[in-house]
Amino acid sequence: MAPHHYLQNIKTLQHPIARFHESNMVEYQQKQLEMMSHLFDQVKEDSLKGLVLIDTMQRFGIDHYFEDQIHESLKQQFQDSQTLVYTNEDELYAVSLRFRLLRQQGFHVPADVFNSFKGENMKFKDELSENIRGLMALHEASHLSIEDEDILDEASIFTTHFLTEKLSHLDDRHSLMVQNAMHYPCHKSLARFTTMNYIKNHDLKKDWEKLLADLAIMDFNLMQYIYHEEILQVFKWWRGLGVSEELKLARNQPLKWYIWSMAVVTDPCLSKQRIEITKPISLVYLVDDIFDIYGTLDELILFTEVINRWEFSATDKLPSYMKMCLKVIHDTTHEINNVVYQEFGWCPMDYLKEAWANLCNAFLTEAKWFASGDSPKAEEYLKNGIISSGVPMVLTNLFFLLGYGESTGTTDIEGIISSVAAILRLLDDLGTAKDEEQEGKDGSYMEYYIKEQQDWSLGDGRQHVMDMVSQQWKLINKHCLSPTPIPKPFRTACLNAARLVPMMYTYNDKHRLPVLEEHVKFMFSNIMEDLMW
Repeated sequence: MAPHHYLQNIKTLQHPIARFHESNMVEYQQKQLEMMSHLFDQVKEDSLKGLVLIDTMQRFGIDHYFEDQIHESLKQQFQDSQTLVYTNEDELYAVSLRFRLLRQQGFHVPADVFNSFKGENMKFKDELSENIRGLMALHEASHLSIEDEDILDEASIFTTHFLTEKLSHLDDRHSLMVQNAMHYPCHKSLARFTTMNYIKNHDLKKDWEKLLADLAIMDFNLMQYIYHEEILQVFKWWRGLGVSEELKLARNQPLKWYIWSMAVVTDPCLSKQRIEITKPISLVYLVDDIFDIYGTLDELILFTEVINRWEFSATDKLPSYMKMCLKVIHDTTHEINNVVYQEFGWCPMDYLKEAWANLCNAFLTEAKWFASGDSPKAEEYLKNGIISSGVPMVLTNLFFLLGYGESTGTTDIEGIISSVAAILRLLDDLGTAKDEEQEGKDGSYMEYYIKEQQDWSLGDGRQHVMDMVSQQWKLINKHCLSPTPIPKPFRTACLNAARLVPMMYTYNDKHRLPVLEEHVKFMFSNIMEDLMW
């Protein structure tokens, strides 16, 4: 892939900035990209400089311009790492950074590379506590752990303890850097949301850093215009449905639904996919509200039967709002099927129908639990809740929209999808009481699990849930390591979905999402004044 591959494609998009700046900004940006490509040649003989270059590109959110160069550079780093010997704590930063970048790229680097930083007691050496840069890098690396890697769990505890201890002794800028590393580790953060803050707080001393920062700012501005155009299309689609007028109590948050698409599908060229996947995302929220607030149990049973049979003529006994919703589901699903057919030449309709049936069956199971007053076992609730999260249905749609699955179906992706869905369900349940001021009937895995234990406090339950979230992240990390049958663009989409979940479900006392709102208002401040939350 040429370094300016994305710009060549963007020039063909029908966006205002692509048309207006085609003769100047895009040309200038292409020259910058070519200059940046030469940097890989300059750092070829210095492995650490190469790692720092790639890390900076990723943190600046411009690594998509250099995918081939980054992969080849890290491939060479992986081959070279097989023979490296680490002897002193000065190398902690380099070892940790290499480990993280290689694992993020899918290379299965063994975690025992960190054994050399342990003492005779098999604990991390205390003298490492003075190496702030190394501790931050090791902490970041620990988030790439998979199951049964105790050394990375130990690294997380070790670094958290000493970094927290050092905070009060650092100046404001370095204290902020340490806090960001602990609270927003690179692997679990979205560069699209953090790039500008990172540039603002990063000391750009070198010319190549300044060039990268300029490119990142231009890329940021370019994407703002692309997002603006996409948002307008999403709003037009949603308002044209008339659903918000029919269902006054249902959520009416098209911007929030689009944020899912924007964060999950980051390739600038996949505008159509972002717009299309926002539609089933919005319908998950809509159907959830119908099951949670509006429908009687008898109506919900009939609604689910229609979806399972995919026979939309048998709706006479349903209220008008349900008929309207069913029509939107039918039309949207066929639209996505047609997009896949036009783009890739085959129809995934059976898979799409099955995904919708599974979702509505899961919603109905929950409705029956609440109607009967029975409390399910925590494990039973979570198994069903993974499906009712909507994640499997949405990501199945996205898998096909990205052009995959014709020969394999969804078999290869079920595991990683399940882990993403579990993270959403678990974190969603932690904030159930504050969930958008809704008065619906929500269960909670934590509530059910605490009931099954002896003398567990709310704090014990919360810690258990967070431990489960960490375990699901380990499973996601494992799915992303080579060899894997999961295509990289889809792996990235799943990672991004898991990264966004905490921002989507961290409510404050005013039933708001302050972290997400802060990011989004900054990103769209020049194109949207009135955000709909």
